[in-house]
Amino acid sequence: MSKNSPNYTKKRQKAHSRGIRAEVTAAIWLNLKGYRVLQRRYKTPLGEIDLVVKRGKSIAFVEVKARQSRDEAAYAITERQKKRIEGAAKVFLGNHPHFSEYFCRFDAVLVAPMHLPTHITNAW
Repeated sequence: MSKNSPNYTKKRQKAHSRGIRAEVTAAIWLNLKGYRVLQRRYKTPLGEIDLVVKRGKSIAFVEVKARQSRDEAAYAITERQKKRIEGAAKVFLGNHPHFSEYFCRFDAVLVAPMHLPTHITNAW
């Protein structure tokens, strides 16, 4: 399937919509756990962070993955993505120096049908 075919475009649009819904679900879940969402879809030249959340003196840079199972979602977070998110986190902290004293970590929220979201703290 070529990138210019209508089926490819529909497939990408569907995946994008599924990703947006998963991010909203993750943001609600984290909010219920006492986190405050600071940024959604934080874009930098180095990459994008799905969610930046804060609780107390901790900042978490969160990757959200939606798949048919939680295992599939967990395995979908690649080393390359981790590096891009880490680079984007450095940009975020550079642009928000008031968070420099906060404890920072990288979390993941795995979203699968018929299951509550799974929040993994310190995912990497």
